[in-house]
Amino acid sequence: MGLFGTYSQRQIKKITPVVDKIEGLADSYSKMSKEELRGMTEKFRNDLKNGKTLDDILPYAFATVREVATRVLEKRPFRVQLIGGIILHQGRIAEMKTGEGKTLVATLPAYLNALEGKGVHVVTVNEYLAKRDSEEMGKIFDYLGMSTGLIYAGQPTEEKQKAYACDITYGTNNEFGFDYLRDNMVMSRNDLVQREQHYAIVDEVDSILIDEARTPLIISGRGSKSNDLYKKADALVRSMRPLVLKETDNKQDYDDVPEDYIVNEKDRRAVLTANGIAKAERFFRIDNLADVENNELMHYIQEALQAHGVMKKDVDYVVSQDKVLIVDAFTGRIMPGRRFSNGLHQAIEAKERVAIQDENQTLATITFQNLFRMYAKLAGMTGTAMTEENEFREIYGLDVVEIPTNKPMIRKDHPDFLYKNKTGKIRAIINQIKECNAKGQPVLVGTISVEKSEQLSLLLKKEGIKHNVLNAKYHEKEAEIIAQAGSYGAVTISTNMAGRGTDIMLGGNAVFLAKNALKQAGYNEADINEATGNKDDIPDNIKEARNLYYEKLKQFREQIAPEAQKVIEAGGLFILGTERHESRRIDNQLRGRSGRQGDPGESRFFLSLEDDLMRLFGSDRVMGLMDTMKLPEDEPIEQKIISNAVENAQKRLEGNNFSRRKNVLEYDDVMSQQREIIYKQRRQVLDGEDMTSTIENMVFTAVDTELAYCTEGNRVSFDALREHLSWIMARNEIFEPNIKAKEVSEILNERVRKQYESQKTFYGENFRTFSTAMLLHSVDINWMNHLDEMDDLRDGVTFSQNPLQEYRLQSTNIFDDMIEKIKIDTTRYVLFSRPREEAKQAKEDRERVNSARSSGEEKIKPLIRKTGSKVGRNDPCPCGSGLKYKKCHGKNQD
Repeated sequence: MGLFGTYSQRQIKKITPVVDKIEGLADSYSKMSKEELRGMTEKFRNDLKNGKTLDDILPYAFATVREVATRVLEKRPFRVQLIGGIILHQGRIAEMKTGEGKTLVATLPAYLNALEGKGVHVVTVNEYLAKRDSEEMGKIFDYLGMSTGLIYAGQPTEEKQKAYACDITYGTNNEFGFDYLRDNMVMSRNDLVQREQHYAIVDEVDSILIDEARTPLIISGRGSKSNDLYKKADALVRSMRPLVLKETDNKQDYDDVPEDYIVNEKDRRAVLTANGIAKAERFFRIDNLADVENNELMHYIQEALQAHGVMKKDVDYVVSQDKVLIVDAFTGRIMPGRRFSNGLHQAIEAKERVAIQDENQTLATITFQNLFRMYAKLAGMTGTAMTEENEFREIYGLDVVEIPTNKPMIRKDHPDFLYKNKTGKIRAIINQIKECNAKGQPVLVGTISVEKSEQLSLLLKKEGIKHNVLNAKYHEKEAEIIAQAGSYGAVTISTNMAGRGTDIMLGGNAVFLAKNALKQAGYNEADINEATGNKDDIPDNIKEARNLYYEKLKQFREQIAPEAQKVIEAGGLFILGTERHESRRIDNQLRGRSGRQGDPGESRFFLSLEDDLMRLFGSDRVMGLMDTMKLPEDEPIEQKIISNAVENAQKRLEGNNFSRRKNVLEYDDVMSQQREIIYKQRRQVLDGEDMTSTIENMVFTAVDTELAYCTEGNRVSFDALREHLSWIMARNEIFEPNIKAKEVSEILNERVRKQYESQKTFYGENFRTFSTAMLLHSVDINWMNHLDEMDDLRDGVTFSQNPLQEYRLQSTNIFDDMIEKIKIDTTRYVLFSRPREEAKQAKEDRERVNSARSSGEEKIKPLIRKTGSKVGRNDPCPCGSGLKYKKCHGKNQD
């Protein structure tokens, strides 16, 4: 701790005077009328206009929100919650234990920062929590004259625009990210939904910025037809022998092993050995797999290796009705409609020998790290952040401040029990549940997968123990189950406990029971939300609902009080972990469900040597100790060496995961610089910036840019001309053999100038709109192709001595090529594109001309005779083609 306390204690000491000032305002603010409190919002906004800062008005704004929360929610923020709010306002992470009221804490800095009028984003892990929080906490903001918005998947554009225009906007991390990407794909400013990235408060910040940062957000569209190379790469990998590694830090050189590829279970990565590379080169009949020209082939092989070596059926995915369906790693749910990106899904389909679906093309992508680093100010809150403090500081520039609990923590955390095998462990778990159940002590059982939660449920059914299973299938149901998990004698089996957003209260949750009573009485969610709100002017039916709500709330509170006392006497909520997670933080989240607000409670984890964590990372000393002691499978070992071995294993795994996330980020940082250039150019167009000079520069330099590729010295290559400048050359055009590059330039540039003027005349006053639309179209098409090339490049540099450095170097060349392609494509579109109706008419004209021409002399002569006179060469051709006679049938006449 040191002589002057911990870092967190020192930080809290610095803001103590501000907290004292907020509390000192309590009496005067409690005497204010509703109108006076509401009027504070306008006063604060004027203060900011007149030169005051957010820090200047912070004590008064926090005191205002505190008083309003007391009135409308019957929840008065504690002193520690005020501390948490200040930490969030400062752009830091507040670690607050479960049950300390983080959702309410967020309203303090959200209100304060929203006064600037730039919008505040409150980010949650699922749509249920976003909806719940926007409705409940929105009552505070509504009271103070501020607007609250909610964004969700599938929301109409107009609704989403209104939600983002609100003072405070709630939504999930996924939706905020997808909206950012979609905004950089729209063709009109009117379709933009987001404002600037001003200030974000991220709930469950560790889950969002760390757990979900392993994979980037991707918007995909229908790509090309599925490639036969998936099947060929699959056939190659089937013929190969894998070497499965247990230890990532083993220093052995694996280049000389007889196996063809190495599977690293910890890193979830499969790579070819020297032997495998040679086999692949023979299989595909190529000289060097590492050549740049084989990047695409290497991509297919790499995805096949990943599919066979790393992705496990019924764990990472399931096969149902001839389709591969993804299993969510965090919740264990099937994710219909979602596909693994970058060709991995097709590789798994080839592996499972089901129909290989068409490829998806990446339209836009970004990592959560780079998304949230764009905010001018970022803050977060969670019950567990200290174990990842270094990552938060290094990646996001965020420090973590541990906020003390409102009441002392008295939960008993027992040492782990370690068993020789899973059979002995499961038997001990059942006995522990029976023991708790016999005395009425509620038990929350944490499992690491849906499959294991259901296996345990079957065993409890055989024992006749009544219980609930929570495996994240319905968010609303989850909240209800969790709310009642503290009831006398309750047994609840759950998967991942992060981000449930509902407190487990001993004896039961009266608020949930009262709201359920309204549901059973026939009221819908909107009615219930209004009935439990603070508006005075409400319809009679809502008044009836409000009266019923408070009647039921009082009734349930009276029922729960003696139940809660019985639970306290039984020892409080018992947390039973059936396995250690790969992160200490996830274990701490589970433990943290017990002991809220000074409640009693207990926790213990049950492990076995057959658990994944112990199997992959367990200490050889522990394994040896178990063998030496010759313990029966039912008898646990409970020694300090066990706790140390488990913690060391978790630290190593956390380190590996951090390295993987950092690796993803380092590659995306290269893309991020390129993305900023492209998106900035798009936004300039959308914002109405006149791009005429930019486009003209592209058009009038295009010929000479391309001509440089066709010229050596002063000699012009006609093959190169046809390759690079076919878009402006006439079909089969031949120049004089000794023509100089300068002459070719003059001829083609004059042609470009005339065509450009022709297009300007054709489009008239709409030419600027048309040409900027063509620029956007060119940017988007080439950016999508660029993303695919970058994916191939990443696979292609696998064998480089320094893959990241090679990726950076080659990506610069690829990006420069794309910029040149954008210029040429924009030139082509601007010079030759016509509206669909115009193009359709032109096609019909061509068909009519061809038809008339093919009619021959036998049809044209009667037409001429019928006119009674000879047709002039410049007159319209009698055949009706619309061309002059000399250009049509007249060219064959004398």
